[in-house]
Amino acid sequence: MVQRLTYRRRLSYNTKSNKHRVVKTPGGKLVLQLVAKRTGAPKCGDCGDALAGIPRLRPVEYARISKTKKHVSRAYGGSRCGSCVRNRIVRAFLIEEQKIVKKVLKQQDLEAKAAAAKPKKAKKPAKKPAAAPKK
Repeated sequence: MVQRLTYRRRLSYNTKSNKHRVVKTPGGKLVLQLVAKRTGAPKCGDCGDALAGIPRLRPVEYARISKTKKHVSRAYGGSRCGSCVRNRIVRAFLIEEQKIVKKVLKQQDLEAKAAAAKPKKAKKPAKKPAAAPKK
C-alpha cells in the first residue's frame, strides 16, 4: 500500500508557490520536500534579452550576494546588454556629428550669402526738388 503524504507547512493548496517533490529519506520514509520556484534571468531594459554575466537568483538572494556579482564592468552593466550600450554610444556620436554638420552648413550658407551681396557702389544722394516760388 502507498504511504500517504501531507504538506509540512500551513499552506494546503496546490499553488505556484507551494510545489513539492516526493523524496525517500535514508530511513525509508517518503516525505514531501518544497521545491523553490524557477528563476528568470535578469533582462536588458531596452531589448529584453537575458543579461550575460549575472546569475539567475530569486529576488531575495540578490541581497545576499556581493555587488560585484550583480553587474558587469561596463557602462550600464547589470541594466543593459552590451549591444544596446553600443547602439546608445553610436547614436549619441551620430547625433553630435549631425549637430556639427548643421553648424558647418549654416556657416557656409552665411558666407555664400555675404559673398553674393557684395557692397554696391554708393549712389549719390538725390537732390531735393527746388521749392516752387510762392504766388
